[in-house]
Amino acid sequence: MDEEVKVIKSRIGGQALIEGVMMRGITHTAMAVRKPDGDIDVSIEEIHTGKGIRIASKIPIVRGVVMFVQSIVTGYRYLAKSAEISGMADEEDSEPESKFEQWLTKVFGEHLMKVLMGISMVLGLALCILLFILVPALIVKGIDLLIPLGVFKSILEGIIKMAIFIGYLAAVSRMKEMKRVFCYHGAEHKSIFCYENGLPLTVENVRKQKRFHPRCGTSFMILILIISIVVSSVVTWDSMLIRMLLKILMLPLIMGVGYELIKLAGRYDNIVTRIISWPGMCMQHLTTAEPDDSQIEVAIASLVPVLPKNREEDQW
Repeated sequence: MDEEVKVIKSRIGGQALIEGVMMRGITHTAMAVRKPDGDIDVSIEEIHTGKGIRIASKIPIVRGVVMFVQSIVTGYRYLAKSAEISGMADEEDSEPESKFEQWLTKVFGEHLMKVLMGISMVLGLALCILLFILVPALIVKGIDLLIPLGVFKSILEGIIKMAIFIGYLAAVSRMKEMKRVFCYHGAEHKSIFCYENGLPLTVENVRKQKRFHPRCGTSFMILILIISIVVSSVVTWDSMLIRMLLKILMLPLIMGVGYELIKLAGRYDNIVTRIISWPGMCMQHLTTAEPDDSQIEVAIASLVPVLPKNREEDQW
């Protein structure tokens, strides 16, 4: 009789890319992308972390902020690489450059992509502050001038935040290009589940797995929103500027707490962790989709290179 394979909670995490998947393991990161000719391009990088990051990664709350920043920076870099390998960047390059684009290339040269990535991250952060801090607060403030809301101001602000987030995801999920990314997102989750369940990484085995994973980035974002709603309930409404500044200053704490909760949900399976995971699992109906076999092949190709030789090393 074959020995029953132990089910584990893996530390491996991933990200859906343009026509591909990136997986981050204990010692290596791998990216697999479907090329225009149909072949799968696989690249592998060893993970190098400085002493400061290694120390910070062991401190609760602080490690959440560090991991979040790392994932954003790494995610942008691999997203740009996947666009190039998949041929999307070539399609964009086929259009004639504007005078502004020519100026940027002349000024920054080979560093242009890094500069653009940095600018896009700053603009993304600014957009998040605008949509999830400024806009809800201004809307509630305006309504409160017409109809005094009293203690319900923070509750209404939280509802508006959630509505903006869900509306954004619903709108994005209808875009043709994003639908394919969400399919790769589903393939990423399914392949990790297959590995955690101790099954051989075949298309057939991966296809049978769930596409909703408790350690998903979507779940992390929902937790951040929920925690921010709780925190906002104790922040003053007397001055809009002070309220905004306090909420921005509290963002690292909110991220840190959200990370600890996601880590807890990824490590254990009980009534508490299921409650923690439930909002994010619901949202994954929007951010993941059922992949086809070719997309599952890509996810497997990105996962295999980062697997540890001993599964026991990967216990979370």
